[in-house]
Amino acid sequence: MTPELFGLTVRILDQHRIMTLATNRSDGWPQATVVGYANDGITIYCFVARLSQKYSNIIRDPRVSAAVASDFNQPLDIKGLSLAGKAVPVTDESEFERACAIFMNRYPEYATWPRPNPAISPMLRITPTVFSVLDYSKGFGHSDLVQIEQQKLGKNSSNTHDWFGRSSG
Repeated sequence: MTPELFGLTVRILDQHRIMTLATNRSDGWPQATVVGYANDGITIYCFVARLSQKYSNIIRDPRVSAAVASDFNQPLDIKGLSLAGKAVPVTDESEFERACAIFMNRYPEYATWPRPNPAISPMLRITPTVFSVLDYSKGFGHSDLVQIEQQKLGKNSSNTHDWFGRSSG
């Protein structure tokens, strides 16, 4: 992934708050739902109801797909992305706290609400493995398919490798 493509991917994620999340039902049919999200780099966090079909689907099969975009007046202004990855509940308290802070920054209107209870609304971490980045300014229908080989946890990560596999220390 080039630095420019990485930057565009993060900007698209940063500019939106809603995505369509698709999970795999036990009967084989896909299930797509809309969820609010916050991201740290390309790592995506969302809350779901523990009793929801979506959560049940993810616990059984963590593979997910998602799409992020918005409506545009001019076709050549379209920018968006779709991704495939794995979703898992966040169980580490420090990661949960950090992701909650990211959420409160993204959703300041919820600042006075009580913190979500993981027993009722677990937080999911979605780690993408592939992105399709749409950028119609490069031509109608243009997209770049990017396989993620090194999993970078986010902008604030202390990961020892960058996106190109180079050691940072």
